[in-house]
Amino acid sequence: MNIKELIQQGENSAVEFKAADVWPESLAKELVAFVNGQGGVVLVGVDDSGNIKGLKTDLNRPTEFCDWVANILRTAVNPPINADVSVAQVDGKNIGVINVPKGTDKPYQTNAGQYLVRVGATNRAASVQELMRLFQQAGVFHVDANPVAGAGIKDLSLSSLDQYLTRYDLSLADDADHTALLQNMDILTAEEPTIAGLLLFGINPQRFLPNACVSYAHFAGNTIDAELIDKQVINGTLPEQIERALAVITNNVAVSSNIQGAKTEPTTMNYPQKVFRELIVNTVVHRNYSIVGSRIRILHFGDRIEFISPGRLPNTVSIQKLPFGVSYASNPIILKFLENLRYVDKLGRGLPMVWQEAKKLMRKVTFEEIGEEFKVTLSLKSGSGN
Repeated sequence: MNIKELIQQGENSAVEFKAADVWPESLAKELVAFVNGQGGVVLVGVDDSGNIKGLKTDLNRPTEFCDWVANILRTAVNPPINADVSVAQVDGKNIGVINVPKGTDKPYQTNAGQYLVRVGATNRAASVQELMRLFQQAGVFHVDANPVAGAGIKDLSLSSLDQYLTRYDLSLADDADHTALLQNMDILTAEEPTIAGLLLFGINPQRFLPNACVSYAHFAGNTIDAELIDKQVINGTLPEQIERALAVITNNVAVSSNIQGAKTEPTTMNYPQKVFRELIVNTVVHRNYSIVGSRIRILHFGDRIEFISPGRLPNTVSIQKLPFGVSYASNPIILKFLENLRYVDKLGRGLPMVWQEAKKLMRKVTFEEIGEEFKVTLSLKSGSGN
C-alpha cells in the first residue's frame, strides 16, 4: 500500500484522514464506522485537505503510537477491534496508519453507545434498518422468523402444508386446531404467518411481500442498454420461483450447433442445469428479506448471467471463502424447509460446484458484494477460466 498515493486520492468510503491531535473518542467513531462496513484505512497526522502534518511529539515513535491506538481499540470500542497499526514515513514525517478490517462481530459501537456506519467520505449513526441488517449479519436474529403484518392462517395453502407434512406421517386433518403445529414449525407466530411460512406455503405471498420475487431480463448484447429479448417477473412461493426461474433461464440459454452426418453436434458447451439451479436457490435462500424495496434480479447478457440478491454476506463469510465451501444460514427457517424439499445441500457444496463446473468449461465465475447486494456473475464465454 502506497500511503502517499492514498493521501493524494483524498478521503473516500475506505480512507479517512485525522489530525495529529485527534481525540480518542473521535478516532473510535471512525474505527466503528469502518468495522461495521467493509473496513478501511485511517491515516493519523493528515488534515482534511490532505496536508501531511505528522504525529504529535508524544506519539511520534512507532511504539508509542501503536500502544495508544491499541488502547482505543480495546477500551473505546465494543466489542474490541483487531486492526493492523503501524507508522509510515511520508515526506520526512511520521504518519499513523490504522488498517481496519471488515468486522466479524458486527454490530460494533463506541463506549458512548453509538452505532455508526460509513457513507461516502463521512460516518453517521446507523438507521433502524441498517442496524437491523447489522444484527442480522451477526446472527442475533433472523428476518424470516418475523410475522407478516395483516396476513393470517387463511393466507396459507393448507393443501401445500398437508402435502409437506405427509413425508413425516402428519396431517393437519389430525387436529382441528392447526395453530400449535404451525407455530412449532415456525410457520406461524401467535396468529400471523412468518415471512418464511408465507414465502414457502402462501397462497399469494406477493400480496403482502410484493418484492419477494425474481426479476429476469435477457439482453441481446453485453450491456444493460441493449435490446431486451425477454423480461419477466417471477412470483409465487419460493419453490415455484425456483422452478420457474430455472425454466426461463433454460429456455433462454442458446446452444449453437453444427450438423455432423445424421446428428446435430453442439459447438458451444453449456453449463449443466444444476449450476443455474444452485445459483437461483442461493439467491432466494440467502437474500435479506428486510430490504423491502429490492427484488432478486437475474440479468442475462450475451457473455454472462448475473444473479443479484439483496443483502450482504454474514459476518464470518468472506468472498475468498465461497469457492471452497461455506455453510451459513441467513434465513435458517427458509433453509430448513428448502433442505427438506431437496433444494439445498446444507454442507456448503453448492457454490464450489458452480466454481468447478465453470472451470471445466474454461469460464469464470465471480462473487462480489456491491453496496447492499451480493452478486454472482457466471461467464458464458470460454477462454476466461480461473
